[in-house]
Amino acid sequence: MTDGHRGLAPGGSGPRGDGTDRAAGADRADVFAGPADDSGFPAPPRPTSRDVARAAGVSQATVSLVLGDKWRGRVSPRTADLVRDTARSLGYRPNLAARNLRLGRTRTALLVVPALTNEFFARVYTGAAAVAEQHGFGVVIYPSPDGTGPAKDPFASARAALDGVIASSMATTALSALHGSGLPLVMLDSDPSDADAAAHVNLAIGDGFRQIAEHLLALGHRRFLHLAPAVDSWTFDVRARALASALSAVPGATARTVRAPFSVDAAREAAHRALTAPGPRPTAVVCDGDILAAGACKAARRLGLRVPEDLSITGFDDLALATAVEPELTTVKLPAEQVGERGMHALLAVLGGRAPAQDDLPVRLVVRESTGPAPAI
Repeated sequence: MTDGHRGLAPGGSGPRGDGTDRAAGADRADVFAGPADDSGFPAPPRPTSRDVARAAGVSQATVSLVLGDKWRGRVSPRTADLVRDTARSLGYRPNLAARNLRLGRTRTALLVVPALTNEFFARVYTGAAAVAEQHGFGVVIYPSPDGTGPAKDPFASARAALDGVIASSMATTALSALHGSGLPLVMLDSDPSDADAAAHVNLAIGDGFRQIAEHLLALGHRRFLHLAPAVDSWTFDVRARALASALSAVPGATARTVRAPFSVDAAREAAHRALTAPGPRPTAVVCDGDILAAGACKAARRLGLRVPEDLSITGFDDLALATAVEPELTTVKLPAEQVGERGMHALLAVLGGRAPAQDDLPVRLVVRESTGPAPAI
């Protein structure tokens, strides 16, 4: 292994055997001056990979390896950091068109999400885009027209426009339009047994619901209402099973499940019906999202029930909404940005022929004012 200061081993296409002429050729478009500024004089020429190599004291081939993310095993981490820092300080930007033509890649990933209006998916995009930028990739975000599916192919030829697809909280069957493209598919928060995906990135979703159940059971709650989305999805099935399993271990603990569209108003109406149904009223409402929990809080208020004195309510996600409502929501914090980061890393690993990480991302219960001891009724 070499640190790259003297270029690649002999045998390359350049005069020094390190491929620098080819790298320079790919970068040659960068040496021309930019358009004239307001004074009428040409703008200063953009810095080139040759400038980066000179300033960093390495070969141009080393610069190409590092900025093309092909340096591992050929350039030391210290040198790679030096090259990246030098490129940043000089304001160097690779000639992407030339590089993409040479590599046969667009360096573009498609992120498919159920909705653009949900803060969770915005955070997933933020994480994916941050990692993508570090590796010279771009991320195009695309909402599935019908929520969890099916998603249409947004491009006439996905294979020509993309290097891979990342899909969050969906089934691979919802992505049938992309199956024939041959593109690697990374699934986030989705069934890990689905063999159509090249990689999976999941949260410890079941553990999140276990933490909620244990918290409420410790407060003395035994009658639960589970407010779930009216969506057929692996992630919501996992949550329901985890809640049922936790309650089954405690004598006298019961849960009734009601479903509602994923909106505050729909959740309010569903919770209102459930809380006014015949029989003993639940003392705790476990919601499959902070949005549903906000609806449950509105239903409780309109019925004259105090939260948490008369009714405890929990959310899931820890969106900004969780601290915007009164009382603030006890909820499970999901590291959405890390999901996006891990998803992009997984796609890069697949594209590079490496095995992506397999462990689930941990989640954490955040206890706030919406939960309290069960009322004596």
